[in-house]
Amino acid sequence: MNTNALMIFTRNPELGQCKTRLAKTIGDQAALDIYKHLLKHTAEVAKHVDADKHIFYSEMIIENDLWTKPHFFKQLQEGSDLGQRMQNAFDKLFDSGYKNIIIIGSDLMDLKANIIALAFENLQTNDVVIGPAEDGGYYLLGMKKRIPSIFKNKLWGTDSVLKDTLKDLQNLKIFQLKELNDIDTFEDLKPYHQLKPFYNSHD
Repeated sequence: MNTNALMIFTRNPELGQCKTRLAKTIGDQAALDIYKHLLKHTAEVAKHVDADKHIFYSEMIIENDLWTKPHFFKQLQEGSDLGQRMQNAFDKLFDSGYKNIIIIGSDLMDLKANIIALAFENLQTNDVVIGPAEDGGYYLLGMKKRIPSIFKNKLWGTDSVLKDTLKDLQNLKIFQLKELNDIDTFEDLKPYHQLKPFYNSHD
């Protein structure tokens, strides 16, 4: 068994249920199309990472989709908020015997396999690896032991998440990856020319 696990948290791609902040500007269908494109990008990146890959769906497990076997193990998120869902997912995989576990989201065009590989590499000599996002959150979190405090008392989805998480990690050895931009709003889209066909009428 591979002792490295990569978890991918994803929302089920349903009209009106994903990228809601983005949808306010470009509409539900365009936001859904962009999210599906981001999912494909994330799946392609993940396939090139040397780790067991676990996709955690938000609502229900879908059998015949882009997260194909044998590349991905399919799981369901459990918990009342994002922190609880992440903690439960980490606990589940630590209980399964994994030693180094990394979680990523599914909304980054800038995410590449070598960034995740660098995170696993630095997890060997650090307690935690974190990838800061430009919006004040984080796009990647890696741990080799349980740290329950980092999943509690956070205002998820706000610009205080990274700062408050780093406070919880003050006494631990941390490696920070380069900052990346995750796509939540119309402004976030503008650097990515390959996404323009999805929202051209709004440019």
